[in-house]
Amino acid sequence: MQATDPNFEALLGYLKESRGFDFTGYKRSSLMRRVNRRMSQVETSDYQEYLDYLQVHPDEFTALFNTILINVTAFFRDADAWEYLRTDVLEPMVAAKPADSMIRIWSAGCASGEEAYTLAMALAEVLGLEQFRERVKIYATDVDEEQLNEARQASYGEREVQALPPELVEKYFEPVNGRFVFRKDLRRSVIFGRNDLVQDAPISRIDLLTCRNTLMYFNAETQAKILGRFHFALAETGILFLGKAEMLLSHSSLFIPIDLKRRVFRRVPRLYAPPGVTFTDPPPAAGAAVTGLDELRNEVFAASPLAMLALTSDGMVALSNRQLEKLFGVSSRDIGRPFRDLDLSYRPVELRRFIEQAQLERRTLRVRDVEFHRGSEVTYVEVQISPLSGADGSLLGVNLIFHDVTAARRLQDDLEHANQQLEAAYEELQSTNEELETTNEELQSTVEELETTNEELQSTNEELETMNEELQSTNDELQSINDQLRISTSQLDEANVFLETVLTSLQAGVAVVDPDLRIRMWNRRAEDLWGLRSSEVIGQHFLNLDIGLPIDQLRPLLRGALGPAGVSDEIQLEAVNRRGRAITVRVACTPLRRPDGGPAEGDGAIVVMETA
Repeated sequence: MQATDPNFEALLGYLKESRGFDFTGYKRSSLMRRVNRRMSQVETSDYQEYLDYLQVHPDEFTALFNTILINVTAFFRDADAWEYLRTDVLEPMVAAKPADSMIRIWSAGCASGEEAYTLAMALAEVLGLEQFRERVKIYATDVDEEQLNEARQASYGEREVQALPPELVEKYFEPVNGRFVFRKDLRRSVIFGRNDLVQDAPISRIDLLTCRNTLMYFNAETQAKILGRFHFALAETGILFLGKAEMLLSHSSLFIPIDLKRRVFRRVPRLYAPPGVTFTDPPPAAGAAVTGLDELRNEVFAASPLAMLALTSDGMVALSNRQLEKLFGVSSRDIGRPFRDLDLSYRPVELRRFIEQAQLERRTLRVRDVEFHRGSEVTYVEVQISPLSGADGSLLGVNLIFHDVTAARRLQDDLEHANQQLEAAYEELQSTNEELETTNEELQSTVEELETTNEELQSTNEELETMNEELQSTNDELQSINDQLRISTSQLDEANVFLETVLTSLQAGVAVVDPDLRIRMWNRRAEDLWGLRSSEVIGQHFLNLDIGLPIDQLRPLLRGALGPAGVSDEIQLEAVNRRGRAITVRVACTPLRRPDGGPAEGDGAIVVMETA
């Protein structure tokens, strides 16, 4: 097993916490390969550096997800498998269902929607268009929202539909602006939504579930979890349709193959055992009297290859055979002794309570996997306890049979070990097959990217001819904008000089504050009054100024000026100027006004401070 990189696991944890994408169940080999590819594109050297890059560049998430989630799909991909699905699965399924019943389909991992619309076309061919619109619901899900949005548009280029027969294109697609759009009346039967196969609940009562070449990206544990959800989602006779890289060799308890070559499987129904069944032996049939039966019965009992012990109804030893003496040392010498006095009654297992239960319930009990040691050898036995009844139904006694199952137990252990090895080999084979399929997917994706790149280069060459003219036009526009900016800058400078002259010429100190009471302007007279230069107070909170003016008493005025009504008010205060002299200051607070005279709510206020 490949050792995990702590920094890589930290990156996966960050993706799960910040964006809700859980990639921890994906195969590390293919996942790391895809992430490394994206890292090389953004020129980061390790996972920790790439994690920092993600935190600084939120737009990188989209590019990373598009790199990890390989979206390779097509209409009727693997045509032979789709033809088998139509003739051997869909047609019998439709024929078996009542004429008015709904047909529910789930396309898991639908990517850009080609597979979902392929299902729609296949079912429409089987049912007819009218029946399809009335009876079919196709639920198409994926974790990639960008791909889902593309699928909802149901619009495809000529390259995507070129593999379809022309008659299907004409029947199910409408040409719109050079593209092919799936028919709207049939599109309503296809419902797209986001569903994470690892975390989200499955859709239920599904007749056909397609999940093609999606499981191969997950590790064995996550695959088992997803397949359990698929088993729950499918109806009793539901069908699972997988991609050619997925075989389910180790999940025969959930799905059995209908056609392994084409990866079509049927759901295995869960079997429930009844709570309990009581079996009774029929009474012996009457027969002719035979002499010497007692001696014959005793000899047959003694010579039985099974260790046997018969007890009376009151718990006394009645019969024992040679095999019992060989195994547990109970011989004919113990006949007539109470069974509770024998070591066999409690060793190697407590038999007395089972005997009492068999007598009480009048049914045969089995005590399985009893282990005991004979010297250095370990022996396994299965004890069968059967109550013996007379012709009148009265209890005669109890018969104990000890089956030596040591050889069977060892064979079972060997079989389980062989099955584990076989299952491990199957999983390795499936993993290798999935890795190869993943590589093929990546190669196909790379080829498609190269084709796209070639088209983009050709388009770029065609655009270069027009760029010179656009650049010339842009230069002319920039020159005009520069002239306008130069004029505007000159006018702004004049306005600033004029405003500064006005404020400097005022005999009163003026401070302009914003809605947060932070000072935006502080004139020369305010500097003379309080000894603070403009550069020291601009941006400071007005109520935090340390000057000779009792600032706290100005709160009501500021609140009124900054409120919805924009009330102007003034107050006269005793203060101390910058020279330490006591002065009386008249303070007026006025809200900023718009040019039309209305209050500029939330724009700020003007504080005028003048010595009385």
